[in-house]
Amino acid sequence: MREQPPLHRRAPHRADAADPAQRTDGGRAARRRGGVERVEQAQREGVADDRQVGDAVPGARVRPISLDEAVEITEARAVVEGLCAAKAAQRATADDRARLRVLGEDLRVAVDTADLMAYTRINQDVHHAIRVVSAHETAGLMLDRLRTQSVRYHYTVALLPGRPSVGLTEHLEVIETVCSGDPDLAEQTMRAHLMSVVSALQQLDANLHQQW
Repeated sequence: MREQPPLHRRAPHRADAADPAQRTDGGRAARRRGGVERVEQAQREGVADDRQVGDAVPGARVRPISLDEAVEITEARAVVEGLCAAKAAQRATADDRARLRVLGEDLRVAVDTADLMAYTRINQDVHHAIRVVSAHETAGLMLDRLRTQSVRYHYTVALLPGRPSVGLTEHLEVIETVCSGDPDLAEQTMRAHLMSVVSALQQLDANLHQQW
């Protein structure tokens, strides 16, 4: 796997550096994001429970959700992550674009080698990287809440026949539209990708009903 250039880090705005309250809020947000990422990893491995969630993300309440709720959450994510993709297209540096393209190649390797765990992890890395580049704090906090609730269903979707190949194509399209610098196209492509996930969730629901 090739070395990945770091995502561009932007210096804080002068007002942020001068305002202790803003620094405190930013620290809380960063700790919360870290906790959400730990929960997502534990859920992917099938070892997360409500106590772990509470420890990792103070104040978070995670309950089992229905497939219908997972669909609604993903529809909401399509709107918010579309915004992030648009902002990322406007703000991406050369290093950011290189990082995203490396993730795309890593995702291709995961699909080619049928490594489902790597595919799921890199899939989430792509979305997270775009959020980082977008530098949209409010959208990031909203997505933390949404993703924690629905991550188990998205792992199950990856088990559907042919889904990793579809996901690879969609993620590569998202990456290239962000790298193109066209915010409208990037937003449309991200929304289309997540609505494709909605369709896959609905297919999963149909499969479960057939089993019964």
